[in-house]
Amino acid sequence: MNRRECSSSVICNICGLAYILPEDEIVGNLPHVLLCSHIFCTACLRSLEFNNVILCPECQVESNLPEGGVDELQVDSRIIGLIYTAKINNMKSHRGDIAQRPIRRMPLSPLKEAKETQQEENNTEQVLLQMGNKDPLKIDKAEKAVEEALAQASENMAKLENIHQTLVMGLTVQVKREKARLLMEINETMDRAFSVLQKRKGVLLSELSNMEQYFPSSGKELGRVEDRKKSLEIAMQKARQVRQFPSLESYCNLDKVLETLQAPVDVQSFDMSCLSLGCGLSLTKEPVRPQQQCGPSRTGHPPPNHCDSLPSRQEHKWSPRASSQGPPTELDYHCPAADSGPNVIIEEIIEGEQDQALPPPQTTPTNEKQTLQRRKNTQRDGTPYQGKGWVLVMHVVNPNHFYVGYVSERKESVLLSRKINDLCSGDRGLFSRNDTVAKGSVIFVKWKAGVWCRATLTEVFQSGPLEAVPSCPVTQLARIRVFFMDYGYSKDITLQSENKSPDQFVQSLNQLMRRVDVAVQSELRRSPPQAVKCSLKDIVPSDLAKGWTVEAQNAFRQVVGTAAVEMQVFGQETDCLLVDLKKAPMDRCASDMPVSLRDYLLFLEVARLYFPMAWNTEAVQCDRRPLLFYPPVFPHVHTELNAVVSHINTPSDFYIQLVDNMEILLLTSKLQDCYNSAAVQRGGDQGLEVYCPVLEQAVVACYDKVWYRAQVMGHCGGRKVEVLFVDTGNRKVLSVYDLRKIRDEFFALPAMAIKCCLVDVVRLATWTEACIERFKSLADQRLVMAVATGTVQAGMPLPVRLFESGESSGPPANIGKLLVKDSLASFKTGVGPQEAPPVDAAVWDAAVWDPPVGGLCAGDQDAVGPSSGDTGPEDQPAEPAEFQPQLRLPGNLEDLKVRVTQVTSPGSFHVQLAHADPQLKRLCEMLKQEYARSEPQAVDWKADMYCAASVNGVWERGQLDAAVTASNIAEVVRCDFGNTVKLHVDNLRPLLPGLEGSLALKCALSDIRPAGGRATWTATACDFISYYLTGATAIMTIKEGTEQRPVPVSLFCSNFAGQDVSITDFLVSKGLALKMRKKRESPVPHLEETAGEPLGDELHKAHPRDSTDARPALLPTPSKPAPRTNPALEKVKTQPYSPPELPSLGWGKMTISAIGDDGIVYGMTRQAEQQFELLRERLQQQMKTLPRHKPYTWKSVLGCVVMGPDMLWYRGQVMEFIGGQVKVRYVDQGLVESIPVCHVYPKVLCDDVPQLCVPCQLHGVIPVGKSWQWDAVALLKELLLTRRVDVQFMDLPSDSRGCVTVQISLDAMPLSRIMIHHQHASADPSALTQEEYVLTSLAPDLDDWDIDTEGLLELEPVLGVFTYPTLPEEGEPFPVQIKHLRTPTEVFLYPLKGSDDSEVNGVGLEEALTRVNDNRDSLQLLSDFPIEAPCLAEYIDGKYYRAKLLGFSGLNPVKLLIRHVDFGSDDTLPINKLRQIPAHLLLYPCKALKVRVAGFSAPRVSLEQELLPYSPEWSMKAALEMLDLLHGNITASVAAREPDLAVFLFDDSGALVHLPLVEKGLADFE
Repeated sequence: MNRRECSSSVICNICGLAYILPEDEIVGNLPHVLLCSHIFCTACLRSLEFNNVILCPECQVESNLPEGGVDELQVDSRIIGLIYTAKINNMKSHRGDIAQRPIRRMPLSPLKEAKETQQEENNTEQVLLQMGNKDPLKIDKAEKAVEEALAQASENMAKLENIHQTLVMGLTVQVKREKARLLMEINETMDRAFSVLQKRKGVLLSELSNMEQYFPSSGKELGRVEDRKKSLEIAMQKARQVRQFPSLESYCNLDKVLETLQAPVDVQSFDMSCLSLGCGLSLTKEPVRPQQQCGPSRTGHPPPNHCDSLPSRQEHKWSPRASSQGPPTELDYHCPAADSGPNVIIEEIIEGEQDQALPPPQTTPTNEKQTLQRRKNTQRDGTPYQGKGWVLVMHVVNPNHFYVGYVSERKESVLLSRKINDLCSGDRGLFSRNDTVAKGSVIFVKWKAGVWCRATLTEVFQSGPLEAVPSCPVTQLARIRVFFMDYGYSKDITLQSENKSPDQFVQSLNQLMRRVDVAVQSELRRSPPQAVKCSLKDIVPSDLAKGWTVEAQNAFRQVVGTAAVEMQVFGQETDCLLVDLKKAPMDRCASDMPVSLRDYLLFLEVARLYFPMAWNTEAVQCDRRPLLFYPPVFPHVHTELNAVVSHINTPSDFYIQLVDNMEILLLTSKLQDCYNSAAVQRGGDQGLEVYCPVLEQAVVACYDKVWYRAQVMGHCGGRKVEVLFVDTGNRKVLSVYDLRKIRDEFFALPAMAIKCCLVDVVRLATWTEACIERFKSLADQRLVMAVATGTVQAGMPLPVRLFESGESSGPPANIGKLLVKDSLASFKTGVGPQEAPPVDAAVWDAAVWDPPVGGLCAGDQDAVGPSSGDTGPEDQPAEPAEFQPQLRLPGNLEDLKVRVTQVTSPGSFHVQLAHADPQLKRLCEMLKQEYARSEPQAVDWKADMYCAASVNGVWERGQLDAAVTASNIAEVVRCDFGNTVKLHVDNLRPLLPGLEGSLALKCALSDIRPAGGRATWTATACDFISYYLTGATAIMTIKEGTEQRPVPVSLFCSNFAGQDVSITDFLVSKGLALKMRKKRESPVPHLEETAGEPLGDELHKAHPRDSTDARPALLPTPSKPAPRTNPALEKVKTQPYSPPELPSLGWGKMTISAIGDDGIVYGMTRQAEQQFELLRERLQQQMKTLPRHKPYTWKSVLGCVVMGPDMLWYRGQVMEFIGGQVKVRYVDQGLVESIPVCHVYPKVLCDDVPQLCVPCQLHGVIPVGKSWQWDAVALLKELLLTRRVDVQFMDLPSDSRGCVTVQISLDAMPLSRIMIHHQHASADPSALTQEEYVLTSLAPDLDDWDIDTEGLLELEPVLGVFTYPTLPEEGEPFPVQIKHLRTPTEVFLYPLKGSDDSEVNGVGLEEALTRVNDNRDSLQLLSDFPIEAPCLAEYIDGKYYRAKLLGFSGLNPVKLLIRHVDFGSDDTLPINKLRQIPAHLLLYPCKALKVRVAGFSAPRVSLEQELLPYSPEWSMKAALEMLDLLHGNITASVAAREPDLAVFLFDDSGALVHLPLVEKGLADFE
């Protein structure tokens, strides 16, 4: 673009250059718009970019760039239009000037050019002569042209001045920007250095806590004194006992006791001069070097130097390339993924040690030498170490030649690399012209700038000869081959010596490699090579002629990947270890098995065994056995079941599936949904691929594009396996690519295919094809009736009889009998046609059919069975003759099929009998016909009145539980279901007199009582049984047919395996109930009771399910053993141990010994720990043997002694007696355990010592739900157990056995803030003070630092929390204004009563916010972000409103979730839109109070498709309907204040606002 175009275009304000449109070969310079609306060119914006942010040079506003950088910013279309218009105009003007432009001449030769120059000079002289002869008008015209040229030159000069000024300003801005960047980098570097120094300081200070170990002489003398004191105390105790009981003299050596008591104390025998000795540690004498081995040495003495140890729960990432900067290997490595904690980069540890100087070689610690010597002995000698360890594959040549590095030596590798770089950083090890290099020598090779590695010369090539030479002068080197011994990698290095003098060649050689002198060699000899050569044991290539293929190497790398693997060493050949590598399972599912690399290569047939008999499978067996499916659940013997024959091999080997269990259909559907997803397809999800299937391994197999559960049965070669489909029974040979690992949720159901055989028939000679085909035509994939005739062991076929399932009324045909009839099989020996009973004789006649539904009522026959002949159950009447409104129990009270409709507790629940279903159905039709079109009536409803109630649109019988409230809400008991609902009186009608009654039976489980000695059932037991029984179908037996309610019953339900489980036994097994003690009757009956009675009447008829509890009949026998009686309980009463000594207020240290389930923290002070050791020794001396066990009454026992898991005695306190165990708390530690009775002795020992652990509770927090949840307790245990922490004792309890209120600090971080951050608790407003947010240093200041704090910002005071308006008492109505609706039951409101009085100093909240927004520029940015903290948040209108922080919603960029406390709405804002709130705005109460609307809940069944995304139990339609209902005058009444504030909302007419929602089916009554 020429100058004329530039002058007519728009230019950039920074550089002054014109904007240019991009063309074919021209890079455009477009105008881009920043967020502040300022426009600059592309080149200037790129120069202003820093860290993906541009700071506008005019308004200093930051603009974040999109992913594409500057080019993705918005382009100003107005300027683009102007440029395009100017370009079009210029093109039009150029077309007219083309004809007037002079034609350029071709360049001439020098001779011709000189001639033309002379000719032009002559012409110029002639022109001047002619001009002198011309008239003045032409002269004026020439002067005018000169003036125009000067004007144009002035304009050009102005543009140059503008460009110059722009460049000067741009240079100033550029220098300022770069200077700021460098200052920021300098500050960041200094901050990192300061953090490293602080970290090192913390490590050194932590060492000061165990200074006692550096004074062994003083400790030895102290131990002597303590031993003398202990022996003297024991002697004094024995002497006191002998003095009190002289008979004890014979049990002790009294002379020795007297000698101990009278022995004088020689003060001179104790070396007191040891107190003047120093510890021998100093930071000024020599630098501290971290040791290779942390902790004490083998001798028990402390290590001489400090040791930077890592937390044991953290796994550390390590990459040889990142840490040591060595040569790149084929793989990048890191340790296996650790789920237990975050990864810690190893460079962080080394960075903290950079400033430490390396010690001289002679200062190597002894334990480091032992470590290196031990590794050398275990890996290099003739008896190699055989075991397992984690390694990283560093370089792979082939499966018989690869190198690994031990994960445990990663830190040594990093330190070695640092040492080598330090040795090569100066002029040490330079080659000279006279040096010679030899094959096998060790040198240092430069890999890249600043990174050196040690290597071994494997080949040396001299200039001239083509073959390798053993040695060569350095000036004649042409090429070398080196082997990096720490990485297992070889490399060729070519040296260019052409056109170089010897000195120049040696100088260039020193840039690539360095020699290793004798001193360095001796120092490096202590560090063996980090790369260990290995080979997979006993495998060779499948084709020895071709060797290892690329496929084998790729398979090797695919299994190894980039993670650490487990290596098992079996032996050693020369310098190579014979190993096997196993890839750790991904732990994504329980069936995941470790992948053996050797087995995987053999399975792929890229390798074969070299010694087939040499491989010992027991030596390499996996630590984990394959996880198998649950075996199939066999049906009960002689029980009819509908089944489908899923697969047939022969009549003695086939599989059936039971039809009653429909869970297989859900399982199959879920299998397809899970494994047909794109992530699980081949190659899509590496975590579910099966590399090397193991025999009997559970997998999921794809056959005909359908996924089935299967089990690997054999290897067929060609990467194919034989699998057994456990749900159908058939077998198939599939490719390994059709297998996937099975997820854990698909192990829940047992195998569905039951292996069976026909019981009464055998083959003739063999099972012929005709017989098998006939059997398939009769049973294959058909519905049959199966009857098991016996039980078998696992793996054996179940003997069954199969009967055809038809719709004929007669007995079905026996399939085995049909095969014999067709002469395809024969009966077993001893079984003939008459002895192989058909179904009518074997099963049909023996079956007792359940009576028809509704057929068992009072007055019917006691037992209903089939009529004579072939009359089946279909012939029974379907409905009773007349309607019975009241439930009548049948004559047979056993095995009643019921449906549980309501559960309150194990002692109160309601059931519906299955035979009463027709009665219930008929009742519903009668009520619907009578009340469907009825209108509400004015009835004075009173308690216990029967009514017809409309519950969810269905008319039912009900009975009022209480009088109607003022809001016309009635509590109605559903007569036919048993539960209670709240209904409006408009949904009630008077019940017809003939319909009063109930079809629900109130029951109670018999023979059990509440656990824990309580008279009532615990909430846990009630919730537990309600969860499992509500809506379930069960089998019930009524124990006593009385008129009293509840009726004692026993209840049985089916579990997932199809087995009947007693609910009574289930509750007892879970510890929620206890068995009732039955009164023991006399074993010998009275004569008057047995006289005249037949012997058979004395037999007890036990229920089939209670057969195990049946007692044999009392038969008169010649001799009867004496009855066995239990000894009487011995009544023992003990007092509790003395309460602990409470500490004084202030700071202290405690060791946390236990965390209770209620969140109580138990800690011990240092003095208590010392007393605990002495106390434990005293207890062992007093309890030398296990006391004889006696039955005690534990109700009056408080203090006791307990034998712990370590077989030592401890003091305890009995909390509860459960069965044969006692729940005990260790009073000196706080632990709670259930211990067998034989290990608890009801006696108080050492009662002079109070409890040693102090119970504590956290200060300033309120747990979620008013009590600590299980996940919060788990977090407390993870943070505190066995840890010594700093504790600030805030408040002491009035009761000495109460909890001390404490503030616990973990590395200067309050534990209460950690619990609030994890949302396990909320801040207590009453305890919220400024001091709690000020982090104080708990460690004493060891140095006197003179630090100038002038100019530093003071700690900002933490403000309080918002207050909320006070609501009236419960039941008192008050007008409200709805501020926000989140769900139909969760709204934000503000009470209008008293709202006009919310002024501070005569200024309302609106006016105060207006004043703050007028001075918004003076508001400071929010710098601290605690949860529930008050702040000011910017809304979309640009104004700031009061809000509080709810949490972080994003980190890149940082965004916070806030709630506007005056409106109730939530918003997500960046930190630049949050400001600190002035203190006076906290004086106003919040205008939006969160409440729960009581009286209704989300519908149990909803047909709406559009749901609320944040609350899917509610539909969008329900939320919109509720929003419409809340318009108008709304009145509220407080219903409850705990645990959440709940209110009733009423409309203008006084009716509940949620009634229309319930009537439309959008909600249910609560």
